[in-house]
Parts: sequence; C-alpha cells; structure tokens
Amino acid sequence: MKLRVLAGVLALVVAGGLGACSGGPSSSGDSADGRTTIDVWLMRDSVSTRFQKEFVAGFEAAHPDIEVKVQIQEWDGIGEKVTAALAGNDAPDVIETGNTQVAQFAQSGGLLDLSDKVAELGGGDWLKGLAEPGAYEGRQYGIPYYAANRVVIYRTDLFEKAGIDAAAIKTRDQWLAATRKLNSSGTQGIYLPGQMWYALAGFIWDEGGDLATRSGSTWKGALDSPQALRGMDFYKQLQALGKGPKDADEAQPPQAEVMAKGQVAQIISTPGGANVVTENNPDLKGRLGFFPVPGKTAAQPGSVFIGGSDLVVPAASGKQDAACTFIKELTGDAWQRKLAAAMSYVPNKTTLADAVAADPGASAMAAGAAVGRATPNTPGWAAVEAKNPIKDYMTAVLTGADAKNAAANASMAITEAMKTGS
Repeated sequence: MKLRVLAGVLALVVAGGLGACSGGPSSSGDSADGRTTIDVWLMRDSVSTRFQKEFVAGFEAAHPDIEVKVQIQEWDGIGEKVTAALAGNDAPDVIETGNTQVAQFAQSGGLLDLSDKVAELGGGDWLKGLAEPGAYEGRQYGIPYYAANRVVIYRTDLFEKAGIDAAAIKTRDQWLAATRKLNSSGTQGIYLPGQMWYALAGFIWDEGGDLATRSGSTWKGALDSPQALRGMDFYKQLQALGKGPKDADEAQPPQAEVMAKGQVAQIISTPGGANVVTENNPDLKGRLGFFPVPGKTAAQPGSVFIGGSDLVVPAASGKQDAACTFIKELTGDAWQRKLAAAMSYVPNKTTLADAVAADPGASAMAAGAAVGRATPNTPGWAAVEAKNPIKDYMTAVLTGADAKNAAANASMAITEAMKTGS
C-alpha cells in the first residue's frame, strides 16, 4: 500500500518551543559541538527528499541541541531488519514502521511504551486505523504518522455520458445502480478483480463483522460469521458487474493499466492509481475523478483499510527524550499539514482533514479514513497475509462454491496461521 503522489512546495516554517517527551534515559551530547545526535530510520519513498530535508533543517533550527541523521530503509525485508535492531544494542532512536507491523515489534519487548505521551500528542483525534494497530496489549507503542486508503477512481466523461452524478452516490445500493447504468450505456461499469481482499475487508466491517476475532488470548478466523458473509455477498454483486478476473488480485494485471485502455469506468484504488492511468493513457488526463467508497447508508462513507506508517522508539535507545521530541514535531499539527500538502497523504488526525480539502483524491481519502480500520491487531496476522487464505476463499465463492462452507474452511486456515505466527 505504498502508492505515492508527490506534489507541492513547502515553506520552511516550524512551530517552535516544543518540549522534549520525558520518561526514558536522559539524552547526552555526543556530536562534535556537544549536540545530541539521533539516528532516524525512514522508509524509501514515504516522503520526498525535499520534504525530508526541509523538515530536518526546520527541526534542527527549532531544537539546536539536537542533530538528526536520517537513514533511508527499503520496505523489502524491513521486518527482519527492525527485529534484529531491536534485539541489539545499536538500534536507531526513531523508526518508521508500517502501522500493522507495530504489534509484531512490540511483542518482542523492544519498543518504548509511549502510552503516557498520547494526551500531549493529541491522541484523542488520531485516526483509529493508525492509532489502534499502533497499540499492543493496551499500551501505545506507535505514534500515527500518515495514512493512505482506497477510494473510487472514476471516469468523469463516462459518468456524464450515462447521466450519473458521482457526488450523489452515497450508499452501496446507489453504487450498484450507477454501475449497472454504466454497463447499459455501453461501457464496463467497474473493474474489480476477484481477490481484492482489502476491499472485501471494508464491506465486512460495514456489516459489523471482522476478518478475525479475539476471545481472551485466542484469535480465530471470522469469515464465516453472518456479518462477514453479507460483506462477501456484496463483493460478489459488485464484482459481477465488471469483467475482472475471479482468480487474481489488483496487481495481476495492474488494474490502473486496465483502466488506461479506456473501457473501464471505475476502479477501487488509492488516488495515486490515477497517475498510473494517465501515464499509460495521457488522453485520460482531466477525465478522472474520485469519491469515497460508499457505505451501507448515506450517514457515513464505507469502511476502508487504512495503510500508512507509525513512528516508534526502540527501548534500547539512549536518547529517548530527543527521539520523542522528534516524533512530537513531525506528528504535530504544523508539520502534518505540510506533509499532507507535499505528499497528498491523509494527516494523522481527523481534525486536520481540511488540510487536503483542495486535493480531490486526498480529500476523498480523508473522508474514508475517518471511518477506516486496520487488520486484526495481533503479531500472528503476518502469517495470515503470507499464506492469504482470504484470496482463495474469494475466488471459490465467485466461481460457484458454497459461501458458508468456503468461509468456514478459510476461517480455520486463518486460525491456524495466526497460531503459527504468534
């Protein structure tokens, strides 16, 4: 979930006077000029080089006693690298990690408990899809950094031709009706592959279900609940209105490239997918729009999976005060607004949604992010994604298998995978 949209130029403005977070070992000067030097791991392409340099320069100007050294890490293999760093004595002082990875790292005992910082960091307004997976066993280890989620990318010209007002699509039923109308107008109403399980998760959450549930310390798959089955039924209805493959996900073939061929009216994607569409077909520039995934009712958008990053502090860091100061600045309102403008991300707080009001794609994301969620918050979930029985389940149902039986089998597979991964 790392599609990026780079945009905008930032002014070098920093809110000064932010105090250090206390609670860890006191920082001591270790650079040549007596400043405290902190090592920070940020992920490749999470932010532009321009934003990174301007933030670091602004931070060091506001906090002349702290020097920041940023190391860019690759997403490939980062889980193993962070695990090794947390187990050693030379861990960095701040690490950016995927929001759903925090539980895995917290389980090892290698992260600093930041629960007592939540209030001063404005935690009451954090996006739940970032904040909840940043917690483990009731303690907060990850501080929300930024978010991204899926929206509907649509062809404005094809909607206009079919007489459809995208702004009026607020419910699932309206979405289905509009897609049928697009089909009857001679276009392909939607391209939805059979294994887009993140989209399925949102439909399940809207029904009150989940991918897995916890009872005490035990997790078990929950695709066979009545609520989850209703979510799968809606997915089946929507998928049948297009010509997407039933046995592949959105990457095989890349769905944005399919849309670029000119016959598809809608896809479910992060807004960055629109850039891929126009790169492959420049004639579609100016013909793409965005709206949030519709909900069951018009009261709120549909639930979506929230991807993005949290910031964590290794317990082994000897500079926890300076590390917390860095996190407080980067996740504070001033720099969150700048980050949203620069990267078309959703800021980490619901109260900052207006920061992307002028960006149609990011604005649609922010509306969905307000009710977004994350995958089950357990270290064992990584093993589920590795085997991914959800994809096989979806293909089975879409090709005629009995939904209840297929869901029961998939739920058992999820349960077993979580046992091996915990």
